[in-house]
Amino acid sequence: MELAGALQLGELAAAFAALPVFPLFDTAYFIVSILYLKYEPGAVEMSRKSPFASWLCAMLHCFGSYILADLLLGESPIHYFSNNSSVILATAVWYLIFFCPMNLFYKCVSFLPMKLIFVAMKEVVRVRKIAAGVHHAHHRYHHGWFIMMATGWVKGSGVALMSNFEQLLRGVWKPETNEILHMSFPTKASLYGTVLFTLQQTHWLPISEANLIFFFTMFMIVCKVFMTATHSHASPFAPVEGFICPVFFGSVSSGHTSHHDQHGASHEVSPPPPPPVKSKEELNEGTRKRKAKKAE
Repeated sequence: MELAGALQLGELAAAFAALPVFPLFDTAYFIVSILYLKYEPGAVEMSRKSPFASWLCAMLHCFGSYILADLLLGESPIHYFSNNSSVILATAVWYLIFFCPMNLFYKCVSFLPMKLIFVAMKEVVRVRKIAAGVHHAHHRYHHGWFIMMATGWVKGSGVALMSNFEQLLRGVWKPETNEILHMSFPTKASLYGTVLFTLQQTHWLPISEANLIFFFTMFMIVCKVFMTATHSHASPFAPVEGFICPVFFGSVSSGHTSHHDQHGASHEVSPPPPPPVKSKEELNEGTRKRKAKKAE
């Protein structure tokens, strides 16, 4: 019975891994990516003032991961734009979200139940891109573990890693929002996922690629749908990171707090400053006043 269940699960994972992502899942990926662009402050005004700049930002949101991966592997960064069907589909989604009469398309796709479906479908594409990036790098650099991890990582979160460049196209410069300094959940999950796929590709993880794609996709769907439905920005990795990071890398905040507390304690126990020393003239003036009072 268990063997039959395992075989059925393996067949389900294989069928899921072989499921084509174009055009249905790619459309959902483009919708969610361009929705996040429209949420950016000033994005709607920019689309009216400079539609071409808005279109470029939308293409970076849709294809930024491919651009970064091609740069890492020494290929042309505009190689993916030869895929006319994907570019036309992404352009159509961009136009409908920004310029559809009465914002009808935007209202439909941003309706929460519909948006949750698109978010789940986007995670299917993200995991496929991570697996494809690791597989492509493994084909080019058979023993390059770090190249595989870097390529899979940018394939899964290239849009976020290019956020500062995309902001420049919108006339915004916010270096404090660097994704490397403040990783979001998709960026962290893509990093951890690419490590798993690299271990699987190098035969250090005893699991088939189809099963890994299936289980990691289910994990990403559950997390992202829950976070989107509850409008939460808390990372599911936070409890584990909060336990492991202080052990291996120390705690920066506690060090700063103790340093501040030490300064605060020293200020509390320090004696009050001595009264200012009176000058010779002030002393003589005081002596004369006392003598005058005695004479009176």
